[in-house]
Amino acid sequence: MTFSERLYEIRTGFERPFWVANISEIFERLSYYGAFASLALYLQERLNFSTEQTGTLTGIFGGMVWFLAIFGGAAADRMGFRRALSIAYLILAIAYFLIGSIGAPWLAPVRNAVPLAVFVGFILILPAFGVALVKPCVVGTTAHASKENVRSIGYSIYYTLVNIGGAAGPLYAGWAHEHIGVENVYRVAALSVFAMFFFVLLFFREPHKATETPPSSVATVARNFCVVVGNYKLVIPVLIVALLLRVGLFFYPELSVPWWVWVGFLVLVLAGISRFMWFLIIFTGYWVVFWQQYISLPGYIHGYINPHANVESILVTDGATVICLTLAVNFLTRKIPSFQAVILGTLITSVSWLILAFHPVVWAAVLSIFVLALGEIIQQPRYYEYISRLAPPGQQGTYMGFAFLPIGIGSLIGGWFGGTLLHHFGEVLHRPRLIWCAVTGVGLATTILLWIYDRFVRQGK
Repeated sequence: MTFSERLYEIRTGFERPFWVANISEIFERLSYYGAFASLALYLQERLNFSTEQTGTLTGIFGGMVWFLAIFGGAAADRMGFRRALSIAYLILAIAYFLIGSIGAPWLAPVRNAVPLAVFVGFILILPAFGVALVKPCVVGTTAHASKENVRSIGYSIYYTLVNIGGAAGPLYAGWAHEHIGVENVYRVAALSVFAMFFFVLLFFREPHKATETPPSSVATVARNFCVVVGNYKLVIPVLIVALLLRVGLFFYPELSVPWWVWVGFLVLVLAGISRFMWFLIIFTGYWVVFWQQYISLPGYIHGYINPHANVESILVTDGATVICLTLAVNFLTRKIPSFQAVILGTLITSVSWLILAFHPVVWAAVLSIFVLALGEIIQQPRYYEYISRLAPPGQQGTYMGFAFLPIGIGSLIGGWFGGTLLHHFGEVLHRPRLIWCAVTGVGLATTILLWIYDRFVRQGK
């Protein structure tokens, strides 16, 4: 097939909803990563949260998206993509505007009526409801509005546009933070997704679905979750109690819980989960390490390297690297088995932070994120490939949905972990370099556990 023939296939192979949904995704990712890039500095420097609270709240913002995404697909299927997308962008516009208005006088009555951490935590959860609807709508539209001969190209276009938005987000956030104030990062984000609300209403049409199978209900997704977990009658109550206890400690830090209580929770959970969930829990360590670029790095740079550095521009490195090098790196690593590629990517991402530990300067932060992105590129496609092959017949969708769990859990744990490290090594011991040694230690432990899983558990199936 000639180049002109292939170009013609691409031009005629996608229906209009494909382009509308994917263009809107650029602005959704731009808003999300712009908001994420500025969040730690906004919470700590403008709203005066402690380092521990800043880490926890930032982790909540990044983590809740991936939990709700499990159920977002079922909700989007039942509402229809057009309605779900428009509602999602309206929710996001309101949520980002509220984040940027936390300190506004008109919110003072509500802000003063409840503890500030409760108020801010609630608002930071709101964007997750929008993003959880956007992702399944865009991916589903890409599937339904692409002809079979160009569908793989359609997913490549989707992945590229996502990363363009992810790279542009911190870039615009850095400009807005520097020139019009950090609160306006969120107001610009709100304006961006509000424009997409009208864009979808005007130009998006429900794509044709090849099969009219009834959509899964949220209750069905919940039942599938219980099946995947394993002994859910043990695991889920333990997780709920542990989560409620952790939330209580966040709002009432004067209370304390003995370490052996947390160990007991962990033992009970590990005793009840399935082999697949063992893998997901182990892989959570990767995302604890990865998310520190948004959780710990902004405060570290402003506190211990350069208080005037444009942190958001530094965070562009990850998205730009993914855009530029994904094809080349995937070509070079194509012969590595999928699980070994996951282990290799985890190792590279983990050791990337040692560059910053040994050289606490801005250029080292950029280089650390560059190496981190290389690890991401190596493991991310192969991780989803491994999950898809692991799933039993008829359960591919369920398993792929739960592949997002480590991302969310990693953000929630990583938020608390990063805030604790910044406080302990930075504010108490005054040895901030050790933050990145500890983060690397988590990554190396994850790498070792993945190797053990591969050697003694996975191969024993």
